Amino acid sequence: MDFVIHPATAHRFDHVATLLGPRNPDSPTCWCLTYRLPSRENRALTARERPEKVRELCGRDIPPGILAYEDDVVVGWCGVAPRSELHSFANSRKIPHLDALPVWTVWCFRVRGGHRGRGVAQALLKGAVQHARRNGAPAIEGYPADNGDEKVDTTMAFVGTRRLFENAGFAKAADTTAIAGGFPRVVMRMDLRDG
Repeated sequence: MDFVIHPATAHRFDHVATLLGPRNPDSPTCWCLTYRLPSRENRALTARERPEKVRELCGRDIPPGILAYEDDVVVGWCGVAPRSELHSFANSRKIPHLDALPVWTVWCFRVRGGHRGRGVAQALLKGAVQHARRNGAPAIEGYPADNGDEKVDTTMAFVGTRRLFENAGFAKAADTTAIAGGFPRVVMRMDLRDG
């Protein structure tokens, strides 16, 4: 299946909202801000303020993620940004910093209902690599669940799986002490310096 990938820019904010926003605008959902913001700031945002924060991020020179489209219909979201912009990962004691490289991080996948199991996440990960490379990232990392052949609970599937990252050319770089859905998370990395 062919998917078209675009950065989640301000003029695509309605598509971001389709994937990240709740049906009820007063529901306090993540909006892919939990890992990005310090916990106090994240908790302080009301349900109505959260989309406005994401709209602001979409207006930056480097947007907060990418979107996948099939026949002009948005079907997936992937959060990808410099690790230094993601408070939880920049300051993590559970997910190690391997070196001083200003790496980028892939931290969230969302696939629209009715489109799962068709390669959207794989297309998003490939697009995330291209997005990071275009913006000068020397390397890109993800911290997926190392679940082997076991099924990951859908509420925790947003982190991806080790196999997803391996299939995209990432290699395991380190273990972590973090857990997702009962599975250990690992550092998967791809060097982008050689093209």
